[in-house]
Amino acid sequence: MSLALTLPDGHSLALDARPLIMGVVNITPDSFSDGGLLANAEEAIAHGLTLAMEGAAIIDVGGESTRPGHAAIDAATEIARVRPVVAGLANALSVPVSIDTWKVEVAEAALSAGAAIVNDIWGAQREPAIAKVAARYGAPMVLMHNRDTIDPDIDIFDDVLRFLERSIAIATSAGVPHSQIVVDPGIGFGKAPAQNLALIRDLGRLKELGCPILLGASRKSMIGRITGQKIAAERVAGSISSHLYGVSQGAAIIRAHDVRVHREALQVWAAIANSASLNSAKGAP
Repeated sequence: MSLALTLPDGHSLALDARPLIMGVVNITPDSFSDGGLLANAEEAIAHGLTLAMEGAAIIDVGGESTRPGHAAIDAATEIARVRPVVAGLANALSVPVSIDTWKVEVAEAALSAGAAIVNDIWGAQREPAIAKVAARYGAPMVLMHNRDTIDPDIDIFDDVLRFLERSIAIATSAGVPHSQIVVDPGIGFGKAPAQNLALIRDLGRLKELGCPILLGASRKSMIGRITGQKIAAERVAGSISSHLYGVSQGAAIIRAHDVRVHREALQVWAAIANSASLNSAKGAP
């Protein structure tokens, strides 16, 4: 497994030292967690800068809601939303910007504006040519599992693994090196609540794909079902818990709305884990 992603500018993003945080910037009026919070490009850029200062190693910019029942938008509308934000952040930040889209035209526009990573919620299976665009720019890809419908009776791990195998094949055949691919089980996308929990619990099973793993459980409805929190922005504690468990199972990147508290939680988690390793090396009881 690759321990680093090579970005279009030649810099590397290390994935072996500690779990990285991908901070979320939604430029959508109908996002499930923060729809309408960022009303224009200036506010979105300011938010992205804040997330980077709080510890995000990647800033993920999205211009179309992916919530159930969301209103689809065309590529031109999405480009108008994301391109100025991507350009502003790419010019101001040393950390890479990723574009959260499944559309070829949007990925092209964002990469030309300075994005460094393509984060496709349909794993290059809605518009496979998106992988050719990523390959041409030398951009890593995050390939996520997704489903149009929820079926609580299927073997969700088998479904995720087979889907992501197809996605990896599409990307590599288009010229994206296997070492440049990150996989995401797609928590909350076409899955029953129990399936989401099972995927986090046994996240390490995805390691057989040979790619780093991204986990994005931030503010998801499954957390609200457990805690009773109906407001997405109040699901911070559950988000941290989900992500820390995922890190213990091998997640290399976590995608989060609330970066500062996730950074602090990961710092404590790492301190505890390193303490255990040191004590073991010293032969402590």
